[in-house]
Amino acid sequence: MLAALLPFGISFAVTCTFFINLCAWIFQCGCHSLWAGADAACNVHAATGPHCPFCSHGTTGYAAVMILVSAPQLGASLWRPWSLRVRTLAALALFPIMMVGIGLVWGWVEGYW
Repeated sequence: MLAALLPFGISFAVTCTFFINLCAWIFQCGCHSLWAGADAACNVHAATGPHCPFCSHGTTGYAAVMILVSAPQLGASLWRPWSLRVRTLAALALFPIMMVGIGLVWGWVEGYW
């Protein structure tokens, strides 16, 4: 069972590390890498203007996005017909795909653009 979860563990680690980078790319909100200031320059801290849809919902927003991104990664990781390598690559590929999809929908719903 541990080997079955290895692709998810790898993709989840990448997702946690680069989540904020992809958020910054999607919303151009001012966030930086975790090691370069994280959300210190995010527009969510500005008094006016559009606020980053992910950051403006705080921990609840982050958790919701993380669940929506991670659930398909877990599914791909556990898909037995695929080899370990294919499951790992699929789980990794789902990170940007899901982030961009969720970001576009969430940004549109909240009128960010």
